[in-house]
Parts: sequence; C-alpha cells; structure tokens
Amino acid sequence: MTVRWVTGFLDTPSRDAEPFWLAVTGTALSSRRGPGGAFATLIPAAGDACLRVQVVADPPARGHLDLHVDDVEQAAAVVTGLGAVVTYAEDGLVVLRSPAGIAFCLVRWEGERVRPGSVRWPGGQSSLVDQVSLDIPAAVYVREAAFWAAVTGWRSRASDMPEFSFLEPDPALPLRLLLQRTGGERAGVHLDFACDDVDTEVARHVALGAVVVRRVAGSWTTLRDPAGREYCVTARSPAGW
Repeated sequence: MTVRWVTGFLDTPSRDAEPFWLAVTGTALSSRRGPGGAFATLIPAAGDACLRVQVVADPPARGHLDLHVDDVEQAAAVVTGLGAVVTYAEDGLVVLRSPAGIAFCLVRWEGERVRPGSVRWPGGQSSLVDQVSLDIPAAVYVREAAFWAAVTGWRSRASDMPEFSFLEPDPALPLRLLLQRTGGERAGVHLDFACDDVDTEVARHVALGAVVVRRVAGSWTTLRDPAGREYCVTARSPAGW
C-alpha cells in the first residue's frame, strides 16, 4: 500500500463556516457534489487540491483525513489488518476508524501530484495548511502512533517537545501528520497552518471571524473557526518541512 496523496476534510453541520475557510486559505469553492451537495473542494490558485468540506448530520464541527491510494480494497485489507475498523464502504471509498477512534477514509487516487504553494498576504506574511494533527489520548498514544506509522510508511521524526512527533511523507505530498499526545479521553483531528509571522497571520484570521483560544509565544496559536472547530497557526516555514 502506497499513499499517493492526502486530503484534509472539514466536517461541519452546515455551510456557514465555508466562507471563512475560503478566505483564510485563499482558495475557491468547487461545484458541489454528492447527496444534497454535501461535498466540495477548496481549489488553490496553483497545484492540486488537498482540502475539502463536507456537510455532516451531527455536531460538533470536526475534521478527518483521506488517504488516496491505487487500490482501495487492497489498502483496506492492509489497514484493517493493522487494527482499523471499517464503518462504511462503497466503490472507491472505505470509511474507517483507527484503534484510538480517529475517523479516516481510503479513496481512489485520481492522479493528484502537484503540492499547492503558500499564499502571500497583504500583511507581508505567507501561510499554508500543510499539517494534519492527530490528537491522541496519552493512554493509547504508543499504539496509535505505531498504527499510523505502519499505515503510511512515512518517516517518523521526534520533536523537541515530548508530546509531539511527526510522520513526514515525500516532499511532493501536501500534508504531513503531527502526532500529538493529549490529556483528553477522545482522539480527534485538526488542521495546522504553517506561517512566517504568527502574530500577523493570527490577526488576519481573527478579522475574518476566528477566536483565539491559546497563545504559545514563538510557537503556535490555537484558534476556533466560526463553527467552533479548533485549529492552529504555527511558526514554521510554509515553504516545506
């Protein structure tokens, strides 16, 4: 099994947060598709899309990860052998939960290969969504980290901070994984922006409707979008890992 592409999904009970995400990412909304027009893609100015939105039936607003592969059924056999559980399947799509309960999908690769670039904003800063954080309760962290390393086959890299580690794909892929050890009881997913000026970028997000939750000076700021979903703006180069 080879992961050919990665997509971060924003799952929201309504479409109300979509204008915010279009504005903060500098993307355009595709035509809607699926039952009731529930699905759409955030189209970057250049490169292949790696962010999508979905209207879901139940709160809260949240996120999930899609792994694009050549053979969905074969990949599903691999990941279930590693401990994932299938919750839904149709042609070209398998929905699963990891051992810790993180929802993710296997989807058929459609030839995506060009990583989107960062956007330079009027304030002079550049930013890019380039990371999906898997928020993992400490009690199940070791097993869950091993699961994702085996599923992706990506290089594992430790962080200077013990609660974090990274799974880094080929640089051509658009999103890496941050594995975050948390004190909570439920596993989840959130998106991270890389940017070269956190304060200026955060001010832009707040002006568009985000609310600051927590600031860690010199490292990152956690925010909530208009739907109440948390995400982070981090002090990292948007040019690459």
